[in-house]
Amino acid sequence: MSIRIRPEEPADAPAIRQVVEAAFPTAAEARLVGLLRAGGNLTISLVAEEDDGTIVGHVAFSPVIVDGESAEQSGIGLVPLAVLPDHQRQGIGGRLVREGLAACEAAAFGFVVVLGEPAYYQRFGFDRADRRGLGNEYGADEAFMVVELRDGAIPARGGVVRYGAEFGEFAL
Repeated sequence: MSIRIRPEEPADAPAIRQVVEAAFPTAAEARLVGLLRAGGNLTISLVAEEDDGTIVGHVAFSPVIVDGESAEQSGIGLVPLAVLPDHQRQGIGGRLVREGLAACEAAAFGFVVVLGEPAYYQRFGFDRADRRGLGNEYGADEAFMVVELRDGAIPARGGVVRYGAEFGEFAL
C-alpha cells in the first residue's frame, strides 16, 4: 500500500486525534493539537494517508517567536510528529518531516525548532539550538534543536523561543 502526504482537511481531525493518542503515552499531545487547531495556530498540518483513506501519520507546525523579535522574524515549531505504532519504522515519519519542512520554507518561515530526539531529528538538518544562541522555556538542552531554512533567519543575538499560549498548560 502506498502512502500519500497531504495537508490536513477539516474532516481529518478525529483520525488525527486517534493517531496522536496512539503514538504517545498520554493524550496531552492530542489535546495540544486540538487547542492549536481551535486557536488558529495549527499553521501547517500534514497527514500521511494510505490508499484506502486511512490516516496513519500526522505532523503539526505552530508559530514561535524569539523574545524581542517581531512577528515577521518569527519561526515555527514542529510539534508533534505522530505515526501509528504499527506503521512506525517504515519511513512515514521521515516523509512527514521532510514535506513539512518544505511546506514551512514555502510559507516563508525562516527557521524551525523542535523539542525531540536528537538522533532522529539531526538527519533532517536540525542541530542544538543553544549553538545558535536560542533557549527555551522547558529547560531542554540537546533535545531542543533548530534548522535554519533561510540564511540569517535566526536572530544573531539569539534569545528565548516562545511557543503559543496553547502550550501553557503542558510541561513538554
